[in-house]
Amino acid sequence: MKPRPGFPARLTTSAPAPGPGARAAKVPAGMPPKPGTRGAAAVVAAPIPATPSMASDAVRARMVQKLASQGIADARVLRAMSSVERHRFVDSALVNQAYEDTSLPIGLGQTISKPSVVARMIELLLGAPALNGQADARLGRVLEIGTGCGYQAAVLSHVASEVYSIERLRGLNERARANLRHFRLATVHLLLGDGMLGYAKGAPYAGIIAAAGGDAVPDAWIAQLAVGGRIVAPTRSADGGQALVVIDRGPSGVQRRVLEAVHFVPLKSGIA
Repeated sequence: MKPRPGFPARLTTSAPAPGPGARAAKVPAGMPPKPGTRGAAAVVAAPIPATPSMASDAVRARMVQKLASQGIADARVLRAMSSVERHRFVDSALVNQAYEDTSLPIGLGQTISKPSVVARMIELLLGAPALNGQADARLGRVLEIGTGCGYQAAVLSHVASEVYSIERLRGLNERARANLRHFRLATVHLLLGDGMLGYAKGAPYAGIIAAAGGDAVPDAWIAQLAVGGRIVAPTRSADGGQALVVIDRGPSGVQRRVLEAVHFVPLKSGIA
């Protein structure tokens, strides 16, 4: 893959200039979106400080054990989920639920996805053809559509060499920056921009993962996917619902597989 561009919005810098954007909130698989609409952007609450109980490795270990019992088998995913302190991404009133397999509100009517949803989608991403079954290999550069509070970007940083993450809500973009600053992840770059257009300056990507679903995967994402790369995203299904779709790009074209039913909010454009 070609070298990353000089533009990246590193966590230690100010946010990029706003432009048209696309991002919809994360909604756990099998559940309807939370009520509420996107309002005017605002700076959301500062990151939650660690507490002795929720910072315990044992607490996260129990969450990871549950993920394994639910079928998550990739050791890279389990290690990543074990490494990231999820309680730092939720409000203080909710830290006692941080390691339960449930979605939680993060402000502006949006939610942090269930751990099982995050783990499932990242495990699928790690099945990209370029890795060819290499159990310990890391992905190259990854594009995430929909930063939210930054939790999934943090998990991705443990399985990919570099992560570009786009968010359309200014308030969540700022919250993610505050949340991730604690981790000092030099390989994670946060962008405020048009997710439907991807981010061409960082292309090609070894993987693209989306937390919102449209009628189809945008052509821009496919164009920015490297040969041997994989897209994991929800899209509209024939019955009017949504299904998780995996798209692999090979030397001769793309292959598409439709997996289980999911329920994410629609992919939208426009900064808010």
